[in-house]
Amino acid sequence: MTMAEKKYSSKQLMEMEHTYGAHNYHPLEVVISKAEGIWVEDPEGKRYIDMLSAYSAVNHGHRHPAVIKALKDQADVLTLTSRAFFNDKWPLFARKLSGLTGKDMVLPMNTGAEAVETAIKTIRKWGYKVKGVEQNKGEIIVFEENFHGRTTTIVSFSTDPVAHDFYGPYTPGFKIVPYNHLEAVKKAVNKNTVGILVEPIQGEAGVVVPDDGFVKGLREIADEHNILLAVDEIQTGLGRTGKLFAFMHDDIEPDIIIMGKALGGGVFPVSAIAANKDILELFEPGSHGSTFGGNPLGCAVAMVAIDVLLNENMVQRSAELGKYFMDQLKAMNSDIIELIRGKGLFIGVVLKKSAGKARIYTSRLKNKGILCKETHDWIIRFAPPLVIKKEEIDYAMEKIREILG
Repeated sequence: MTMAEKKYSSKQLMEMEHTYGAHNYHPLEVVISKAEGIWVEDPEGKRYIDMLSAYSAVNHGHRHPAVIKALKDQADVLTLTSRAFFNDKWPLFARKLSGLTGKDMVLPMNTGAEAVETAIKTIRKWGYKVKGVEQNKGEIIVFEENFHGRTTTIVSFSTDPVAHDFYGPYTPGFKIVPYNHLEAVKKAVNKNTVGILVEPIQGEAGVVVPDDGFVKGLREIADEHNILLAVDEIQTGLGRTGKLFAFMHDDIEPDIIIMGKALGGGVFPVSAIAANKDILELFEPGSHGSTFGGNPLGCAVAMVAIDVLLNENMVQRSAELGKYFMDQLKAMNSDIIELIRGKGLFIGVVLKKSAGKARIYTSRLKNKGILCKETHDWIIRFAPPLVIKKEEIDYAMEKIREILG
């Protein structure tokens, strides 16, 4: 029997990870070995409801049959060519994603962080070649408590000490201002400002929903000063907040849409940015790329993931069931809860400091069969797959009331 075939217990697997894996995560003490829809199972056969969705990468539910079929069918034919050659899936995916976003062109990558890096490069190149800012002087306005990834450039403008500290020297060219503060943005603009990079709802900060009109105000500032507005929809996009993209709550049109996570249907890393030709045609051969970006396997999966999202009305389900879920949470009137906020099936429960750290409660919820994750010590995030049903929310609420009520 090979090591892969041997059956290990949850305890053995967690100990093995602790021994051989770098400790750059602090997972809840549960091992997932099987999954389908909203349900996951550990090696001992205990079932749990997934209320995190791999940070919104599993919007479609685990192993959606149509997505898995696309993955298997494409794997039998062609997986990777690199972009040294054309392949027969990337053009179709580019056209489909262009139609979905309403943008002229698409640039594919793999992970969300890569897509954000691509957006940063795009904004800077546009600033120098189109706006005429002096080279190496361009500035991008970003926001406190942001989370856009963990590359060295991105953590350079993180305000989270754990993500930021000890990784310098840091990449210059970013101005950090308070989130949800339009006046601060206006004051930060100068002749070298080339872009604004924003999460329409801040996810890792604890599902922080800005005031109505904040994103619209950013659009107005960008228009007034000839600045590109890039929205990071990696977590909030593709139905998570009850709209196809979260910027649609403010009825605006960003210059650059950054996508990832759910774009790969929960089975493959696929990311991209979308923008119009006057922006993306600034790239010439060799100026940016990725060996796996636009690979046939990822493109085949992503196309079906988009179709499933639309055909199964997942965006509308997120809006309706998200409101129902949030109403149920608020109806608890819990003494330990300070605030409940969110949009769609993207919900943050802010605990009172007197209640103790959120990890206490996410561990207790895990023991009841509900998997969610704490963020910033005192916030619990609920973000189940968009395929969840009303009766499954009711079942989860019974357990949630036992722990948080």
